[in-house]
Amino acid sequence: MSSADTHCPYCALQCAMTVAHDSATTVSGRDFPTNRGGLCAKGWTSAELLASPQRLRMPLLRQPDGTLAETTWDEALDAVARAFRETKATHGPDANAIFGGGGLTNEKAYQLGKFARVALGTSRIDYNGRFCMSSAAAASNRAFGMDRGLPFPVTDLDDAHTILLLGSNVAATMPPFLAHLAGARAAGGLIVVDPRRSATARLTEDGAGTHLQAAPGTDLPLLLGLTHIAIAEGLADRAYIDERTSGFDALRRSVAQWWPERTASTTGVPVADLRATARRLAAGRAFILTGRGVEQHVDGTATATAAINLALVLGLVGREGSGYGTLTGQGNGQGGREHGQKADQLPGYRSIRDPDARRHVAGVWGVDPDEIPDAGIPATALLGELGGPVKTLLVAGSNVVVSAPDVEAVRARLEALDTLIVCDFFLSETAELADIVLPVLQWAEEEGTMTSLEGRVIRRRRAVAPPEGARSELWIMAEIARRLNAASTWPIDPAEVFDELARASEGGVADYSGLSHALLDTGIEAYWPYRSSSTPRPFAQRFAHADGRARLVPVDAAPPAPTDRGGDLTLTTGRYLQQYQSGTQTRRVGELNGARPEARLEIHRATASRLGIRDGSWVAVSNERGSVRTRATVTTDIRHDTVFLPFHYAGDECANRLTEAIVDPTSAMPEFKRTRVQVRAIPDAVTPATPHAAASQVVVAEHPGVAPALVGVAGGAAPSAPSASAPSRNTPSPSAPSRKTPSPSAPSRNTPSSSTPSSSTEEKTHV
Repeated sequence: MSSADTHCPYCALQCAMTVAHDSATTVSGRDFPTNRGGLCAKGWTSAELLASPQRLRMPLLRQPDGTLAETTWDEALDAVARAFRETKATHGPDANAIFGGGGLTNEKAYQLGKFARVALGTSRIDYNGRFCMSSAAAASNRAFGMDRGLPFPVTDLDDAHTILLLGSNVAATMPPFLAHLAGARAAGGLIVVDPRRSATARLTEDGAGTHLQAAPGTDLPLLLGLTHIAIAEGLADRAYIDERTSGFDALRRSVAQWWPERTASTTGVPVADLRATARRLAAGRAFILTGRGVEQHVDGTATATAAINLALVLGLVGREGSGYGTLTGQGNGQGGREHGQKADQLPGYRSIRDPDARRHVAGVWGVDPDEIPDAGIPATALLGELGGPVKTLLVAGSNVVVSAPDVEAVRARLEALDTLIVCDFFLSETAELADIVLPVLQWAEEEGTMTSLEGRVIRRRRAVAPPEGARSELWIMAEIARRLNAASTWPIDPAEVFDELARASEGGVADYSGLSHALLDTGIEAYWPYRSSSTPRPFAQRFAHADGRARLVPVDAAPPAPTDRGGDLTLTTGRYLQQYQSGTQTRRVGELNGARPEARLEIHRATASRLGIRDGSWVAVSNERGSVRTRATVTTDIRHDTVFLPFHYAGDECANRLTEAIVDPTSAMPEFKRTRVQVRAIPDAVTPATPHAAASQVVVAEHPGVAPALVGVAGGAAPSAPSASAPSRNTPSPSAPSRKTPSPSAPSRNTPSSSTPSSSTEEKTHV
């Protein structure tokens, strides 16, 4: 038997696990500060994907009849190089583009940025983290001079008296994190802001805290109102403000207009709750945490800035036992935004327009600084160029046909490309449209590093051998670069690539220069910046601006226009516990997909009654961009003016058919959380659907010696032997239609197994 200590392939909590392989591959939780041996449903079942019959095992090439067929690596890579070369010769370097992902290891994210700029000479590179962390990153860089999601170890939360959590349903996204909220819950101080009574919001019940059920899109006015109260009631820490910040006078003037009564009328949160929240935060041992719910808006940067302003006014940031942080989502969402796959970035979180940064990185790469392209354009704009200025696109670690805003427009642009190349381990909805599909390694088959939500660099280790035909993206990029006669060197050993990344990052904000695989293998705590030692709390003495002070940046909000004009409702989107991101992985795991086999529209009972909608009945959700067809869950856990859809599903259930490709002017974050829709009942729907699984519970292990609390909606015990059931209609199709014309399916090696494991509706997760 072989085994390896590694980390979960899913979210940024990066729960520690041990992967063992004998006749089968199994995972077990491993003690680590973030998860303390616990795993959620996704972690427990993560090994199932390694032996999936839908795994891609050889490159696929689009045939003249429109089908995808297996081919050799040489033929596939020759075709890729030919497409890049001919596109550049005919249309210029920026006609080639790269779209990366926040799940790639640090080594692959770094090499992808280098590949775009050196091998292709293109500025057109960005990644799906633009849809995730960009607003929080922009706000943190502006306020602190540094973007590290949690500028403190997650264990600092354990002894908090108060935690204000905005826009994050951690009970569904990262259940082991709930153990770190136990202290605040025991003190009655967990405050959750969410228009839904989510699983996390329910953690505030029975005296454990407060649920502020603000209207969608009103988080910014809420935060401005709380800051107004803090200043007006003398709760601001003036000594801290004078010593460690700048810009207070302008901030004070900017929030003067958000008196409590106006804030309450805008947000729907009672004045008494607003005042109680501000006073509790000012009492000490308090943290303010934000998630995508407040950031995925056209004013997401302003909202994250307002949260930071509140934390600074109260003197929370950089002090022991208190702070501000944002919860990174994707597995390497932190490291993935530091080392060059962003449009305007070089390794070490350097600006690509900084002459000193260009000289330093060019020296590491062995190229002239003038050969490095200028800044490119962010993800939504890049997708908007497909089929126009951009002719050839390589996608690595992303499924934009499900995850991008206004996906039907994105699909049309992908189909208009001359050449689409996709690197994936499954035939995702994006890969189905590709001209060339390159099979890559999964998490347990590769070496590398990840950077967790707390800025800790950790090792991913190989536990099992990959399928014979799969290859690392590092090898793929090296082979293409060789075919293009690209400058520089292209190592394929992840340890060598990391050493180069470390040199390239030296002197940058995200400095990894003191790290190596060998050092990480000793088990050190490696919080960046790491020049010669770890920095778990970078703001303890000073902020990263040259003067050491944080910036209080005034922001304002226009009250959102009502969306119930003529029967319109506000659609907000989010996650299910048992699914992840675009579902490429989790919709192929029987236990997970059995628990959440379909998207459900959550709608308030009164609204459903008015529209003639029954629980479980079929509904159409539509606007000028598209329509979604799904079934309804009638509940009182959501506001009457709001409906909710998960974003994990494809086809007729894809929530991003409805979202709009409008973006935050600072971060270029799309508006995912507030979309105007109409909902109507479908009276005679005949398509059967898998019965909706009952909500399951999660056991949250609290502090040692305290009995576990049974709370929330979650799921996923360590799986027992699965039982057989028919595949859900939402199980991803293994077949590949033609990108431009209907065609027969792809080779039969991808045909799914005849049965899919089912999931118990009584699952429990021990965290």
